[in-house]
Amino acid sequence: MATTAPNRTRQREAVITRGQIARLIAEGRKVVIVEGRVLKVDAWLPFHPGGDKAILHMVGRDATNEVRAFHSAETQHFMHRYQIGRVEGQWKDFVPPIQGGTVSQLDEGSETAEENGDITHVDHDSSEEEHSQEPSPLFDPAERPTTSLKRRNPRPRTASESSATSLDTLELDPSALPNEKDSQLATDPTQRDIEIFPSLDPLTQQSIIEKYRQLDDRIRAAGLYNCNYTAYLYEFMRYATLALLSYYFLRQQSFSLSAICLGLLWHQLVFTVHDAGHMGITHNFHIDTCIGILISDFIGGLSVCWWKRNHNVHHIVTNSAEHDPDIQHMPFFAISPRFFESLRSTYYDRIMTYDAFARFTLRYQHFLYYPILLFGRFNLYVLSWQYIFLGQGPRKGPAWWHRYLEVAGQLFFWYWFGYLVCYKSIPTAGQRVGFILLSHMITMPVHVQITLSHFAMSTSDLGVAESFPQRMLRTTMDVDCPPWLDFVHGGLQFQAVHHLFPRVPRHNLRKGQGMVREFCEEVGIPYAIYGFTKGNAMVIGRLGEIAKQARIFADCQRSMTVKDALEGH
Repeated sequence: MATTAPNRTRQREAVITRGQIARLIAEGRKVVIVEGRVLKVDAWLPFHPGGDKAILHMVGRDATNEVRAFHSAETQHFMHRYQIGRVEGQWKDFVPPIQGGTVSQLDEGSETAEENGDITHVDHDSSEEEHSQEPSPLFDPAERPTTSLKRRNPRPRTASESSATSLDTLELDPSALPNEKDSQLATDPTQRDIEIFPSLDPLTQQSIIEKYRQLDDRIRAAGLYNCNYTAYLYEFMRYATLALLSYYFLRQQSFSLSAICLGLLWHQLVFTVHDAGHMGITHNFHIDTCIGILISDFIGGLSVCWWKRNHNVHHIVTNSAEHDPDIQHMPFFAISPRFFESLRSTYYDRIMTYDAFARFTLRYQHFLYYPILLFGRFNLYVLSWQYIFLGQGPRKGPAWWHRYLEVAGQLFFWYWFGYLVCYKSIPTAGQRVGFILLSHMITMPVHVQITLSHFAMSTSDLGVAESFPQRMLRTTMDVDCPPWLDFVHGGLQFQAVHHLFPRVPRHNLRKGQGMVREFCEEVGIPYAIYGFTKGNAMVIGRLGEIAKQARIFADCQRSMTVKDALEGH
C-alpha cells in the first residue's frame, strides 16, 4: 500500500539515530547529511552529471558546506526530496566506504542493534521509486581519519602567526618549522600539519565553518557570484584575434606561426571552459554545459564532461594520494612517498603500480617535469575518448544527451583540425607532425598552472574531523601576479580562493582574495601565496625530494635482495 503524503512528510522529519545511519551505510545505502537532513541518494547516482564518485566520497558525512559551495539554491532545495529523516545536534562524520570505512568503523560509538531497533519508518523502496525518474544532484569532500594524531600546540593560531610565509616551508624545509630540533616534525608531514594548522577539535573546526559561512555571505553581498560579462567581451576579442591570426598564417603557409597562434587560442579557451564547468557564466546547468562543450569539444577536441567528472572529485578530496585524480600521474610523477606503496586509485579503480618503469622515472621526475608536460594535451585526448566512447558519463537524467553532443563535437574537431587543417592545408608529413607538436606544446603553461597550485602543497590525511575550508587552504596555493597578467593565468592563479568558492566567476576572484586573506588571519589558517617563479621552485623541490627518496628506496631494495641472496647460500 502506497505511503500517503502526510505520512511521508512525518517520516522525512523523524529523527534518525547515528546507529541507524550506520546500519543503512553498512547495507550499502548512500546516505549523506545536509543541513541536518538525512538524504538517501542511491537513486541519484546514475543521474549525477558530475559522476557517482563525487557523491560516494561524502557518504556518511555532513556535506552541507560542500553542497553550498557547488550548487545553486534551487538545486539545494531540490535535494530535499531525497530526505528520509533528520539528525539532532552536530553530526560526527563517518569514513565513507569508498575511502576504506568498514562496518566496524561505522558502528564505532553508535548504538547497538538492540538499541537501534528496526528502521521500518524509512521507506527505502518508495523513495527510490519516487525519484528514479526525476533525480537531483549532490557532491563533496572527505578523507580517511588518521589515528593517534596529537597536536603539541592545541590553541588556535593568532593572526600574526598565520602569515603566508609560515607555509613557505611546509613539507619542503623542516629547518624553518616552529621547533627546529623536533625530529618528529622534521620527518612526519602529518604531524607537521597538525602543528601548523588549527586544532582538529570540534569546537575549533566548527568556529572555522561558521566564519567561512559568514565569508560566503560577504562575497555574495559584494556581488562576486555575478558574472562580469564585459570581461568576456574582451575575452572573445582575444580569442577571435588568435583564431584569425592562426588562419591567416596557415594560408600564408607560415605553419609555425599558425601553430603557435592556435596553441595560444587553446590555452586561453581552457579558462572559459573552466568557468563553464563550474556554472560560473550563466549559472544555468545546461547553458553553461553547452558553452563548455562548444569550446572544449568542438574547438579543442577535449571532453568537458570528462573534465567535470574528474575535477569535481579533485575539489572534494584535494591532494589525497588514493582519491584525487589530479595528482595520480604514476608512473611519471609522485608527490608523496605513499605512491611507492602501489596504492589503489579509487577514481580510476586500479592499482597505481610502483613497478620497474616507475622506479626508474620517479628518480628523475624533477628533470622530466617540464618535458612531460609538453605532451600533456595528448593524454587529455585519451581520457576524453575513454569517457565519451566507453560511456562513463550519465546515461539517464538531465545530462543524458550531453554525451551525444560531445560525440558530435569530437567528429567536428577532427574534421576541421585533423582533415581540413593538418591534412588538406599542410603539404608534407613532416610539416604536419611539426604543426601538431608545436600547437600542442604551446599549451604546456596550462598544465604547469594546474599542477603548480597543488604539487608543492600538503598531501597529509588529517581525517574527517578537518573542515572543508581548512582542507582546501591546506592543500592549495595561490600564485601572486600583477593584475595586468591575469589574462595569462586565466584565474587559475587564484586556486585557494577558487577552491573555497568554486562557483565565483574567475574575473571576480581577485576581488575576493582580500576577503579570504582576512578570513585566514581571523581563523589562524596559513594562506599560501607565492610568485610564479617561487611556486615553480617549490614544485621542482618537492619532486626532487620524492625522487631522492625513490633512489634511497631502490638502494634499500637492492641491498635487501643481495642480503637475501647471500643468506640463501
